[in-house]
Amino acid sequence: MAKLTLTRCTVEDGQTTEHAGDSFRASINPADYRHTYGISYSSTSPAEGSPLGKAGVTPKFSNVSAEKVAFSLVIDGTGVVEDAQERSVAEQIAMLKLIAYTYSGTEHEPNVVKISWGRGLSAFYGRMESMQVNYTLFRATGEALRAKVDLSFVSFQTQMEEALSAQRSSPDMTHVVRVRSGDTLPLLCQKIYRDASKYVEIARINGLDGFRALRPDTVLRFPPMR
Repeated sequence: MAKLTLTRCTVEDGQTTEHAGDSFRASINPADYRHTYGISYSSTSPAEGSPLGKAGVTPKFSNVSAEKVAFSLVIDGTGVVEDAQERSVAEQIAMLKLIAYTYSGTEHEPNVVKISWGRGLSAFYGRMESMQVNYTLFRATGEALRAKVDLSFVSFQTQMEEALSAQRSSPDMTHVVRVRSGDTLPLLCQKIYRDASKYVEIARINGLDGFRALRPDTVLRFPPMR
């Protein structure tokens, strides 16, 4: 059975890159996996003189909140779990902390982590929000033999990744577009601004010498234009 895996990632040039050799694989899969979605609203009070019976507060959409994932892992050091036979509880927790908790001196923030588990759940990229370790079994010497670790993560996207995934259609927002085969600047300008003639200005903004032969996977910026 596929095991839940946490993989350390780095952020460079607006993109998140995972390091496959730098990961923690659960020896026992979690019993549950909670993925939280949220929407924030601002409240507006009814105008003075509104008729009786009108709702006192009108919720107005503000923004989509960051997604969160939470689950619990059982860390075993008794030797009965095959994947963990050669690692103590302390060693497994230290490895988990190194991947998901340790402060990154390069990024000046905790590591970004990719959480993946089989085919049924989409990979989740996030930073640890909390980690609670509850030791539940010990040797006579005091060495921990089993622990339950409660973990929670908040989603992470770079500004470039967020712009690419949002697929915004309004011309008054900045768009970040990854070029696909067959794209041209006039076609992209027509799609975003409803005006193909803006390709000259977009070529200048992105430092392009030409506009006909765009290289696939090139990332272009389309700022707001009137």
